[in-house]
Parts: sequence; C-alpha cells; structure tokens
Amino acid sequence: MNWVKGLVPGGKENFNSCLIIVDRFSKSVRFLPCQKEDTAMDTALLFWDNIISTCGIPKIIISDRDPKFTSEFWTNLYDILGAEHEFSTAYHPQKDGLAER
Repeated sequence: MNWVKGLVPGGKENFNSCLIIVDRFSKSVRFLPCQKEDTAMDTALLFWDNIISTCGIPKIIISDRDPKFTSEFWTNLYDILGAEHEFSTAYHPQKDGLAER
C-alpha cells in the first residue's frame, strides 16, 4: 500500500489523493480515490470494502510508514485479521517496488 497525495481535486467528491494497492501475486493494481484528510478508520474502510471483501484477507501487508498505517487502530486490525505487517524502507523501494512504479 502506498499513497499518491497532492493531486488536483476532481470528481463529485473532490478527491485529492489516491491509495495504491498492489497484489504481489497477480500483479494487479487498485487505485482507490480518497481524501488527503482521511483518517486511519477511513483508510481501513476503503481497504475492507475494496480488497478484503473481494479478494480475502492477505497474509502479508506491506506499507510505507505513513502515520495512518502505523496507528494503534491499524496495528489492532492486523492482529485481528492475522495478517503480517511489513514496512517498506525509506530509500530502499525494492520492498514495495510494485507500488512505487
């Protein structure tokens, strides 16, 4: 998971950000429009509605170190789902390279 922030607002909801989720197995990419101001809960609902409900629970979730993904809420969600959480490393994009491209 990774973010593209600072987009020109567009659409009825004036989305100004995009959450990018890559399935490393199938190499499929999902671009989920959202607001830069969205909370960790808003992000989790996006993830639930667009990924877990259609693809199932992932075994490993790799994300950047955005505060939304490091919050206590997300930490508890990873535990409840039984998913392992790994962080991509700054200046070492190979770990999350598919989302960075």
